[in-house]
Amino acid sequence: MRIVIAGGHGQIALRLERLLAARGDEVAGIIRRPEQGDDLREAGAEPVVLDLESASVDEVAGALRGADAAVFAAGAGPGSGAARKDTVDKGAAVLFADAAVRAGVRRHVVVSSMGADPEHRGDDVFDAYQRAKGEADAYVRGLDGLDWTILRPGMLTDDAGTGLVRLEAHTGRGPVPRDDVAAVIAELLDTAATAGLTLELISGSAPVSVAVKSVAGN
Repeated sequence: MRIVIAGGHGQIALRLERLLAARGDEVAGIIRRPEQGDDLREAGAEPVVLDLESASVDEVAGALRGADAAVFAAGAGPGSGAARKDTVDKGAAVLFADAAVRAGVRRHVVVSSMGADPEHRGDDVFDAYQRAKGEADAYVRGLDGLDWTILRPGMLTDDAGTGLVRLEAHTGRGPVPRDDVAAVIAELLDTAATAGLTLELISGSAPVSVAVKSVAGN
């Protein structure tokens, strides 16, 4: 399977690239800075240099063409202001989804945020982030050309993954290692029956494969 990941140098993306490459998938990661390319190659991924804040739909579709699945794992990141929450967390997500439709890549996984909501209130940067992620999720859910799954992890940690998670429509808040988020995404990519689901993810007691099969069967 060929998988293209937006935000290819992110902490979850690099973990996901290693997992996918190790199991034999062909992986490409979209990055903004050429100097990040070595980290992707070390993870087993092909770096694709493209700025999702300025690229056209056709340019992004070109990077996606021939892929079997796409993962949106980009983000403006900590320290960025409200304006970049709008251009990256919303704008780039919308662009990437439109490009996937144009390229004919139906399987689409979005790494969102627990509490994301277009109607989220508040004037802080985090409030702007939650609105931006919520608006992007709503846009993706409205696209008939995608078999989308939206994943909303809880508080991300750098603890070693346990492989044990809680994955449901509503889990309540809690922490989850980035290792386990990457493992869940890899499993979601293989589980077409999770298309059309918005799922929350925290640490729990179910092995990743069992958790994903469970939601797919509901």
